[in-house]
Amino acid sequence: MGKLISLQEREEWTAYVNGAAEYDFYHTWLYHSLDLSGDPFLFVYEEDHNYIAFPLLKRAISQTSFSDLGSVYGYTGPISNRKFEDMEDSFREKFMISFLAFLKKEQNISVFSRLHPLFNQYLLFEKFGGIHENGKTVAIDLSLSIEEQRKKYRRNTLKSVKKAWHAGYSVRESKTQEDIDLFYEIYTHNMERVEATDYYFFSKAYFMNLVGNEDFDCRLLLVCFKDEVVCGMITTFTNGIIQGHLVGTKHAYLVNSPAKFLVDEITLIGRKEGMKYLHLGGGVGFKMDTLFNWKAGFSDLFLEYKSWRYVANNMVYHALVNKRKIDQHKKDIDFFPLYRAIVNGLTLGYFQMVI
Repeated sequence: MGKLISLQEREEWTAYVNGAAEYDFYHTWLYHSLDLSGDPFLFVYEEDHNYIAFPLLKRAISQTSFSDLGSVYGYTGPISNRKFEDMEDSFREKFMISFLAFLKKEQNISVFSRLHPLFNQYLLFEKFGGIHENGKTVAIDLSLSIEEQRKKYRRNTLKSVKKAWHAGYSVRESKTQEDIDLFYEIYTHNMERVEATDYYFFSKAYFMNLVGNEDFDCRLLLVCFKDEVVCGMITTFTNGIIQGHLVGTKHAYLVNSPAKFLVDEITLIGRKEGMKYLHLGGGVGFKMDTLFNWKAGFSDLFLEYKSWRYVANNMVYHALVNKRKIDQHKKDIDFFPLYRAIVNGLTLGYFQMVI
């Protein structure tokens, strides 16, 4: 049977996450509590001693009695106390029957969930459709020796790392308010410089709550040149996976690429602590762009990144899209749900979904 767990039920939420065969910090109660874009909840289907738990955000659709479901920034998707590749089809199907009944009862028109590239969550949805191939992400395999890893670096990547060594760059971890404030400024200036969408901007409180939390291992790692902080990254260490969550570099030091040095140093830390992967993510909108190319300079391990985009009520969905006067058949629009697309008045186009 299915049940909902709200943010008010922190212990129960945490118990399901901790009991999962595979999970990342994105699934935690704390991380969901930081998201202000919707009402977080955990949908749980349980049978005997097995369960599937699906963290989502509920969002009202303005001027209607309907709502839709989305996911937090990052890679979530469902989790279970069993790996999805080891799960019987009958158990997956029972979960979906229960979940679809919930969607209908609560008048949820659509569901969008970013799936984790290192987990086989897509198997849960295969028979029901809606799996979308978003592109690829880049990961570094920490089971390789550091020598083997560095052989995979692109020439200019390794050159930047070596330059940082010779210049005397160093890395330190910090949880002080002063350093969190400094990294917040560095990151925010970076996003302003590249004219990032609002999706990539976060409040100072978000940075403080991440770095200072006690629910999962989150670290602010800073690159220093002499006594000056020139670059930083908020990283998480969860179940063998390091995530490079947010990164920023001072404008004056971009030419020196201290972030490349930082990535190399993080892999050394990860090996010492028995981590399996450093996941760098993909490009903007998960395109094969300059950001993806920068990350691909470290590794040839590319992961398939998928999302689940499901329309539960076709009639209402298409009515909402038509009301916005959006051409559903344009191939250059990658946005879901389409009725939430933001029209760009300057180009008469649509901002692509940021995922």
